[in-house]
Amino acid sequence: MAFPSPTRSAVARIIGVGALAGVAGIGYAAGIEVRNFTVRKVSVPILPPGAAPIRVLHMSDLHLTPSQGRKRRWIASLADLEPDLVINTGDNLAHMESVEPLLEAFGPLRDVPGVFVLGSNDYFAPKMRNPLWYLRPDDGERNTITPKLPFDELKAQLSKGWLDLTNTSGRLEVNGNELAFVGVDDPHLEYDDLETVAGPAPVEAALRIGVAHAPYLRVLDQYAADGYDITFAGHTHGGQLCLPFKGAIVTNCDLEPARAKGLHRHPADSRPGDPGSSWLHVSAGAGTSPYAQLRFCCRPEATLLTLEPMKS
Repeated sequence: MAFPSPTRSAVARIIGVGALAGVAGIGYAAGIEVRNFTVRKVSVPILPPGAAPIRVLHMSDLHLTPSQGRKRRWIASLADLEPDLVINTGDNLAHMESVEPLLEAFGPLRDVPGVFVLGSNDYFAPKMRNPLWYLRPDDGERNTITPKLPFDELKAQLSKGWLDLTNTSGRLEVNGNELAFVGVDDPHLEYDDLETVAGPAPVEAALRIGVAHAPYLRVLDQYAADGYDITFAGHTHGGQLCLPFKGAIVTNCDLEPARAKGLHRHPADSRPGDPGSSWLHVSAGAGTSPYAQLRFCCRPEATLLTLEPMKS
C-alpha cells in the first residue's frame, strides 16, 4: 500500500515541533537541571569483616563562582549528612574570588577528616567556548593560557584540615580503621607523577584508596595494579549533556562513557577478588563552566558512599 508524501506544510510543522522541543530541552538544561542538586547514596562492601562502616562524602567539580548562592547553600547543607571522611577530587573554582565563598560553604566539613587533589580549573580560569564542545571527544587541548586562579591559597586553606594528596601518599585513621591514600596531580593537564607514587599499597591498612581528578586509564591501571581497593575521581561531569536511557556521550578523557559516573569495577570486566582489580567511583560533579551552564539527564551531585565490611 502506498502512502502519500507529506506536504510542505506538514514537513514545516514537523521541523517546527523539533525546533520547539530543542529549545525546550535547552531551557530545561540551562534553567532547571543545572541547579537541581542531589545527593546519591551508594553502599560498597569493601572493608575487612568486622570493621566499622565509614560514610564517605565525595565532592567534585563544584566550579564555584561567588554569585552562586544556591550552590553555596547546597554545599553547606552537605554537613548535615555527617560524613566520617570527605574526599574532594578537584575543580572547585571558576572565579578569582571563589576561595573564600568556597571555604565558607564547606563550613563544618573542614573539621571532618578529609583528602583532596586539584583539577585543571583550580589552576586556570575557565574560558568561553561553544557549549557543544562538551559533546566532542577529548582532543588533547589543554587550557593553560588563561589567567591562573588562586590555587596556592586554596591548597593552603584546604591543607589546614584535609590531607593534600598532590603526587604523594598519606594515612588517616577513621572510625578505628587505618586508611592508606595515594594521589596524583591533575592527569588531564598531565601533571600526574605516577613514577613517584607507584609501588605496592600498604598491606597493613584496613583500606587502600586512590584519588585523582581525572580518571585517565593510566592512573586507574596503576592504582589497581598496586593494590588500591578503590579509586575516587571526577572531571567527567558525568557526560554533562547526556542522552535519555543511553547516558554519557563523552568523558573528556580516555575513560569510556559507560563509566562516566557512578560505581564501577576497574578494569571494567573484572570482579571483586581478581588480581589487579579495584572499585572505581566517578562523581558527575556539581558544577559546570560558567560559560556552559547546561546539564541534561545528568543532575549536579555529590555522593555519600557507605563503605561496609565484606561478608566473612
